[in-house]
Amino acid sequence: MTEQPETLLKVLCDRRNLGAPDFVTLFDRTADEVVGKGGNNPTCSERTVFRWKAGKARPESLSADTRRVLQAMFGCDVAALFAPPPTEDSQAPAFNLEHEINMTARDAQDDASATAAASVSDTSLDQLTDDVASLARAYASLPPMEVFRRGRALQEELQGQRDRTQIPTQQQRLLELTGQTMALLAAAAFDLGSFDNARRLARAADLYGESARFEPLRAYADGILAYIAYFTGMPGEAVSKARRAQTYGGLGDVARRRLLAIEARAHGYLGDTDSARQALQLSMAAESGVRDDLHDGVGGEFGFTPERLAMSSSSTALLIHDGEQAEQSARRALDLIGQRPQASRSAHVLGGAAADLAMARLLANDVEGAADALTPLWDIPGDQRVTGVLVRTGQIQQFLAQPVYRASTLPRELRDRVEDFTRSASTHQLSTRSALLQLEA
Repeated sequence: MTEQPETLLKVLCDRRNLGAPDFVTLFDRTADEVVGKGGNNPTCSERTVFRWKAGKARPESLSADTRRVLQAMFGCDVAALFAPPPTEDSQAPAFNLEHEINMTARDAQDDASATAAASVSDTSLDQLTDDVASLARAYASLPPMEVFRRGRALQEELQGQRDRTQIPTQQQRLLELTGQTMALLAAAAFDLGSFDNARRLARAADLYGESARFEPLRAYADGILAYIAYFTGMPGEAVSKARRAQTYGGLGDVARRRLLAIEARAHGYLGDTDSARQALQLSMAAESGVRDDLHDGVGGEFGFTPERLAMSSSSTALLIHDGEQAEQSARRALDLIGQRPQASRSAHVLGGAAADLAMARLLANDVEGAADALTPLWDIPGDQRVTGVLVRTGQIQQFLAQPVYRASTLPRELRDRVEDFTRSASTHQLSTRSALLQLEA
């Protein structure tokens, strides 16, 4: 025979699945609503709840405020709550269905309010989205150390917002923005010559992209890893990374153009002329009209402008010893960047193309032409002399150090000026010498 519950209060608590901790919480909340005396509201402990359920308290021993709270909680007289539950054939106290619905609605509202409080305003999210995009679009005109400083501040703000919200769609958006910020930090670290940290940041960006299921970000991060492998003397790994990045879904033409250009340079480093030329041709032919939300939607440093493609093509041509193609591509890059407003010209592209054009002319033994090609280089501020530019000028310096040039005035002057250009670059340049400096021009 089933043992009867001690009180009606216990029956109602069991029906609501209201354990002692939840009972105390509900009691306190109800006291705030019906009594409203703040610190003077009645309270109860979990031990008290067990005593009440067991019928070990007399209703008249309770304060008037406590009785008001219990009546509001359960919708019936307190004396009935502390009495044994009615038998099936007796008249039970009227069950207050409206009260039950009211309490359920209040609980749902409280839970929804708590969830809403654990969220981020759409205005804040929109502003963070704009901030990340603005940094990406201003990247080309900023010193990499300034990009790193702003990116770090954005990273901290995004982390704080992620800790606040429990809304899945907001978490998704914040993961994407954090991943984009990590990618910009990786690019800045690379431009500063801090290859190990750039690699670590690029991998972090890739992890955020994976968590957010945002494959264009993963492709961009792999592209940075391919660049790092290329500059640190691992062209085989660079090819592998660039090819893996091309397998991600949702990539537009800009993304594929960038990755194919990276692959082409890595093939050139390996001496695989046919593969280098094929990748270059595919890069220039990527014109299907497909776009993606990162490389096209955000753009800026995530994009890959025509002048950047031309500059990359000139570097690949140099690697496969095609001086004519190198000069043609470098001149195209300089012509294209010259059409942009001064404030939006990339020092990286300008310096890289000028150095490539000079090297192409040196390969043709045109030292005067090389000196003329380097003219735009000298105006690049020290804090914008990024890794790619410094590696190229280092190659020129090595080329001019050959014995055949030692007795000639112009090569010696040019070599000294390039050396001074490299030496006076920002002290934020952290790298040791790139493995590319060991390549023969």
